[in-house]
This record gives sequence, structure tokens and C-alpha cells, in this order.
Amino acid sequence: MLLLNKIISYEKSVEKIKDGMTIMIGGFLGVGNPHGIIDAIVKKGIKDLTIIANDTAFPEIGIGKLIVNKQVKKVITSHIGTNKETGRQMSGGELEVVLVPQGTLAEQIRAGGSGLGGFLTPTGIGTVVEEGKEKITIDGKDYLLELPLKADMALIGGSIVDKKGNIFYNKTTRNFNPLMAMSADTVIVEAEKIVEIGEIDPHLVMTPGEVVDYIVEGVK
Repeated sequence: MLLLNKIISYEKSVEKIKDGMTIMIGGFLGVGNPHGIIDAIVKKGIKDLTIIANDTAFPEIGIGKLIVNKQVKKVITSHIGTNKETGRQMSGGELEVVLVPQGTLAEQIRAGGSGLGGFLTPTGIGTVVEEGKEKITIDGKDYLLELPLKADMALIGGSIVDKKGNIFYNKTTRNFNPLMAMSADTVIVEAEKIVEIGEIDPHLVMTPGEVVDYIVEGVK
């Protein structure tokens, strides 16, 4: 018997998201995005969000909808090339965009979830990436000190989720989702399918239910 029913509606999920929050959103070019939750945020008009994500997808898909609707004030991401509206708002001074090398972004999120103070990487040395960052030399080689990333909330997509919140991600939908699930104060997963506890082979659990606060069942 569950002490807490983690399954909530889309309406209840967006009630937990407030203007000005920093939110991690899993996915890669829309694959693995929690599309229903994103649509609910668009509908409610939550604004001034800081989004941490691998990319801003496409104007009509996933995170791109939030950009088009001008609900985002800042995005920390690895690329924006598939969404012209992100570039337009950045160039027009309407949106702050922090571009981060993809591997560095993933490691910053992982460091946030692991309680690390940061990590050293040679990626970005000699480029604009190093501007404003501490540079450390070890054995004659320069590294940048990259700081961890945390968020108020992580919105992730899961393929199969049991009622405790244990998650299996199918193939490439895994992408940034497990990292982000470890790096936010509150975690909401949108499940393609919800099953009973024990129905997922423990060897296939990629995110443990202990870090998941709420489950939303995706629209079929």
C-alpha cells in the first residue's frame, strides 16, 4: 500500500509551477519531452521561466512552444539551431540564451544531482565559453571550472512508470531525463504508461521512484 498517491492530473501538475521558476525539461529535439505538461504550461500562461534543457526543439514542438509563447526569460542550453524563434528573440534582446557545450551541460546537471561543487574540463578553452570562468592549470594543461546546475523543478518524460515512480525510458527517450531527475527540488514525470509496482523488471529501472515526487499519465 502506498503512503502517498503520486499520480496527479495535468491541472494539478501545473499548479506546482510558478512564475519565475527555474525548470529543467528533459528531452532531445522533442524526443523524451513531457509534451502534455508543456502544453498545460502554455495553456496556463506561466511566465518568466528559466529553462535548462539540451535544446529548444522546434517552434511547434515541445519546449519550442514555450519560447514562441514568450513564457521563457532565460534558457541554458547546448543549441538553438532548430528553432529560429529562439534565435530571433535572443538577437532582439527578448530572451537571454546561455549556450553550453552539450557534454558540459550534461555534466553540470549530473554534478548538481551528485552534490559536487563543480568539475574541470578542457572544453571551451580558447573560445568564448571560457569568458568569466575560473581557469585552473594542472600539469601544464588548462581547464575551466564549471559549476553545477540545479533547478526548482524537473519535468521529464518516462516510457513506463510504476506507481512508486520507478521509470523505464525506451531507447533514446532516456537522453537527459535521468540526469535531470536527480538535480531538482521537485520532479514530475509524464508517463506514457503507468503500471503496478513490481511490473517493471528492477534491472530496467533507470530512475528510482525515491526521487520522483509526482506522476502524470500521458494522453493516449
